Amino acid sequence: MEAKERTAITTLGELKASGYTPKPVREELRDNLIATLRSGEPLFQGIKGYDETVIPEIQRAILARHNMNLLGLRGQAKTRIARQLTELLDEYIPVLEGSPLNEDPLHPLSAQAKAIVAEQGDEAPVRWMHRSERYVEKLATPDVTVADLIGDVDPIKAANLRLDYSDERVIHYGLVPRSNRCIFVINELPDLQPRIQVALFNILQEGDIQIRGFQLRLNLDVQFVFTANPEDYTNRGAIITPLKDRIQSQILTHYPQSIEISREITQQEARLTDEQRNRVLVPQLMEELVEQVAFEARESEFIDQKSGVSARLTISAFEDLVATSELRALKNGSDQTRMRIGDLIGIVPAITGKVELVYEGEQEGPEGVALTLVGKAIRRRFPQHFPDPELARKGKIEDPYATIIAWFAENDLDLETNDGDDAYREKLHLVDGLEALVNRYVPDAGDDKILWMEFVLHGLGEHNMLNKNLLESGVSFSDLFNNLFSGEDEDE
Repeated sequence: MEAKERTAITTLGELKASGYTPKPVREELRDNLIATLRSGEPLFQGIKGYDETVIPEIQRAILARHNMNLLGLRGQAKTRIARQLTELLDEYIPVLEGSPLNEDPLHPLSAQAKAIVAEQGDEAPVRWMHRSERYVEKLATPDVTVADLIGDVDPIKAANLRLDYSDERVIHYGLVPRSNRCIFVINELPDLQPRIQVALFNILQEGDIQIRGFQLRLNLDVQFVFTANPEDYTNRGAIITPLKDRIQSQILTHYPQSIEISREITQQEARLTDEQRNRVLVPQLMEELVEQVAFEARESEFIDQKSGVSARLTISAFEDLVATSELRALKNGSDQTRMRIGDLIGIVPAITGKVELVYEGEQEGPEGVALTLVGKAIRRRFPQHFPDPELARKGKIEDPYATIIAWFAENDLDLETNDGDDAYREKLHLVDGLEALVNRYVPDAGDDKILWMEFVLHGLGEHNMLNKNLLESGVSFSDLFNNLFSGEDEDE
């Protein structure tokens, strides 16, 4: 029967006559996954970098009808994956109208639902529940109680209905029972107090719950998905061993394994207006440098690697980077501007708020660590486009930078953040040999040539072939050795 025909059914009698057969939620997920795989339709839209790792493990867990725990550091799309599981549910399922637990009209569980069927028989009302309604999510916090998750006796209900506390009808069901026939997600599971985790034992293993002495054999039908950070990351708690034992599949997530995948995620998630996209031209090099900052952070001795470096760092950093370029254009009255290497100073606030520093990092200070990461990103990417300055310094290759270094022996160059595009271009064209170097090694630079020219100066600065100093409103480049000698003179 087509979904449209089914949703026209409004009573229990009509449902029986239709030949409808209920299906457990895990069977729904399994059957719809099989159908999706056979049709070749894509799974988990917007989830990138997991095609050969995480997604196959999730598919195996669904085929095995397992509860899952997605274990990984922050910013690894755990919650997004859980939310997309609803796409594998049937579009609509019938629910007994007025039942507290999304109950199957053919198999009521609660006292209220059984009373409805007993009183109204085949005229009992049926409504159709869309799969978007079948997702329940709870953030685990230390103040979560057993009553929140499982339920409790409701004294107000008992008083209003004039019922004894021993009557099942006085129970107020918690989130788990009310997630019957749904996907139920608990985020940050280790933050749940151990005594609250214990309350999940029965529902995970036997499917029954106990509320204030009521031993209810409700045979609930719930697909559980948990998310958690690795236990060694948080000192707030841990997943207790007996609960771990009851979660059949633990799936490890991870950060993007390549700059390209990380870049795709950032471009997908960054929230930019059409006005920003039209006003700021973003060269691919700048996108790569933003991603490289995150990769450097995940290896930095200044950052607590157990806490992770979220993908949200690069998303926020890219948004800040665009805003930095846009601000310059607005100040200069320009309708359009092209992003510059110097604009990377604008991503510092996005970095400082997204990383946890170890002791050495605290000594450097958040801003110092952020600037170090930006410098390391430039240093790492530079030899991928130009000859390695270290090899040139050691005489292992012919030095292609000699003309540029010689120019700085007689000149300094200040690049102001708010320089107009014409002034910015004119300053870089003053440096002897700079444009020729870019023409030689990036012949297809096109409109981005001026950016590559600036990149050369920053790269040489990070490789200690030029002196690079941050100004209040930009960056200054000068000869390395003259700066050293002038520093000695000042000391004397």
